[in-house]
Amino acid sequence: MAKAKNERLIASNKKARHDYFIEEVFEAGIELTGTEVKSLRENRASLRESFATIAGGEVWMHGVHIAPYSHGNRANVEPDRKRRLLLHKKEIRYLIGKTKERGFTLIPLSMYFSPSNKAKVELALARGKKLHDKRDSIAERDQKRDMERALRERQKGG
Repeated sequence: MAKAKNERLIASNKKARHDYFIEEVFEAGIELTGTEVKSLRENRASLRESFATIAGGEVWMHGVHIAPYSHGNRANVEPDRKRRLLLHKKEIRYLIGKTKERGFTLIPLSMYFSPSNKAKVELALARGKKLHDKRDSIAERDQKRDMERALRERQKGG
């Protein structure tokens, strides 16, 4: 899904594309408290080691760390609590069917503010890579880098 130019990135899961084959991407809202939103505005979130599960017809995001708001008080909540993701019922039913298939999992790719200033998560339906797949990805990336370097040198010299 292409992002609009006026969306503001909060956090991204850079390792996700290295560790998983991304099959489909969904946009989901996040159920947050007021101090969590203020903390996100300070870009104090981490998606490292995060994942999503489906329980009771709802999608829950685990492992997302949103640091307590710097000027918060007792309204601050636990930084690593699970948070509900807001998706359409049709999308949730589709994800339930897909995640029951062998090897599929739900991984948050990025968190951002939409143009209407709502916190959103880019959720990916992904299949885990094996070690040899990761090595292939690294080798492919290195080949691409070498080709681009050779092209640049050729253009400079000629």
